[in-house]
Amino acid sequence: MGKGESSSRKLITKDDWMKKLNEVKVRKEDMNKLIMNFLVTEGYVDAAEKFQLESGTEHMDLGTITDRVAVRRALQNGNVEDAIEKVNDLNPEILDMNPQLFFHLQQQRLIELIRNGKLEEALEFAQEELAPRGEENRVFLEEVERTVALLAFEDPSTSPFGEFLDISQRQKTASELNAAILTSQSHEKDPKLPSLLKMLIWAQNQLDEKASYPHITDFVNATLEDPVI
Repeated sequence: MGKGESSSRKLITKDDWMKKLNEVKVRKEDMNKLIMNFLVTEGYVDAAEKFQLESGTEHMDLGTITDRVAVRRALQNGNVEDAIEKVNDLNPEILDMNPQLFFHLQQQRLIELIRNGKLEEALEFAQEELAPRGEENRVFLEEVERTVALLAFEDPSTSPFGEFLDISQRQKTASELNAAILTSQSHEKDPKLPSLLKMLIWAQNQLDEKASYPHITDFVNATLEDPVI
């Protein structure tokens, strides 16, 4: 940064910054709701129960979290049929009203069959369950073709399509299903805390153009670093 550019930016000392921060009043009740929102949305049942008791946060039905976590855990463990059965027990309309989600669950079933070496069963499943859906939707068809391509390799995990066998693929499908369940229960599908963190990062980037001020770079501990002069 050039000397002229640096001098045009306002310098805010750490003391001045802390004074401004202390003038901002945030209610403890609002902070508690924010934390509870994160725990509930992400499915941390035990932590949510304990926090609800300790903080006196407004009572919530945490039983729905237990059911939702059971669905997600089944999917993360590769038990797709069990996850589908559990979500249908919760609300059969979730999958009826979301064909893309149902397709992704069926795709995950195919992936698990291939992972477990059940190749003939996988091919039959693809032909009977996924191919018809691919005929109705071009995007689905491309996904079916890429997934079935795993069958052409002796070691599918090292193939160009090996990403389907990565655990992150299970997590991706589980997150999609978790969001659908939350929406069906009139809950927000994403926790507010990560969004606020993104807003903080965006605000710091915007302010960088106008001032030199104490930054938060360690978001775990919220440590303020002295402004760069």
